[in-house]
Amino acid sequence: MKTILAAYSGVLKGTGSSILSSLQDLPSALWPCSSKMEKHLQAISVLQWVISFLALGIACTLLLIYMFCTDCWLIAALYTAWLIVDWNTPKQGGRRSSWVRNWTVWTYFRDYFPIRLIKTHDLLPSRNYILGYHPHGIFCFGAFCNFGTEATGFSKKFPGIKPSLATLAGNFRLPVLRDYLMSGGICPVNRHSIDYLLSCNGTGNAVVIVVGGAAESLHCTPGMNSVTLRNRKGFIRLALQKGSDLVPVYSFGENDAYKQVIFEDGTCWKALQRRLQKLLGFAPCLFYGSSWGIVPFSNPITTIVGEPITVPKIEEPTEEMVDLYHGMYIRSLLCLFDKYKTRFGLKESDILHIQ
Repeated sequence: MKTILAAYSGVLKGTGSSILSSLQDLPSALWPCSSKMEKHLQAISVLQWVISFLALGIACTLLLIYMFCTDCWLIAALYTAWLIVDWNTPKQGGRRSSWVRNWTVWTYFRDYFPIRLIKTHDLLPSRNYILGYHPHGIFCFGAFCNFGTEATGFSKKFPGIKPSLATLAGNFRLPVLRDYLMSGGICPVNRHSIDYLLSCNGTGNAVVIVVGGAAESLHCTPGMNSVTLRNRKGFIRLALQKGSDLVPVYSFGENDAYKQVIFEDGTCWKALQRRLQKLLGFAPCLFYGSSWGIVPFSNPITTIVGEPITVPKIEEPTEEMVDLYHGMYIRSLLCLFDKYKTRFGLKESDILHIQ
């Protein structure tokens, strides 16, 4: 009771320092449970990213169309004009914001799972890199948190390296969402964008490509250690043409964020998924998580950045050369998986399946 009266007297005195000091003296029992509050903030931070990725672009597109039918049509017209002028910015390095990348919300996002980034080797600022990220998971939580924000301290662990996470080019045609993504240093996964980053943007660039893409997301489920890589050679050819070093990256726990209903091959549902994948560029997965079905399970995600593979610059690499470096990349990824698997919940007998 005395501490409460002391706090009240501090308020009456009207000085900020006395108020703060008096409130700090209050017993912890008078405050809401901090651990529960933090857990709620963590869940909200993850939920806002999931909803933003799924619905922000579509919602803002519909809002923009609606505004043309109201007295706010001038605002909509000005934004549309600016959108046309700014249309090629995502292909030319984007418009990253260190302020957005350092938002406090991303630390809550990180701590929800939690997500960790482990460095195994240095990346030289005098070189450019293509980081192959595995596995895709449902929402690539590890890729976004580690390379689209500074929550896990990428810039401190790899000084002089600027990461650019590549995602579906269609996202950059949607108003507001495109700016949200670009602010995190996220770029379209197309030839023009990656060419610019690796050829016209100096050195110290690290383009992060989720190699398995939509096809791999259809097989993501807890306990599944499988990556779609055997016939994915485009990023190897690009690395040779640009002389950019290859770096395998594996995230343990990425597939544990959601449970997914996986349809058997030959069923009409599987055929529908694949057809929509070809039409839309992404795979519509039937998944569910912990809260409301959309919040992921809070299972740890640990991202290991492997050893760089030095790649020579060959403007027109032969198929044999592409196959050679593709094989080197697969062996390096397998070694990375085998070296760290027992440290992050897997058994010695677990193997990484290459599809």
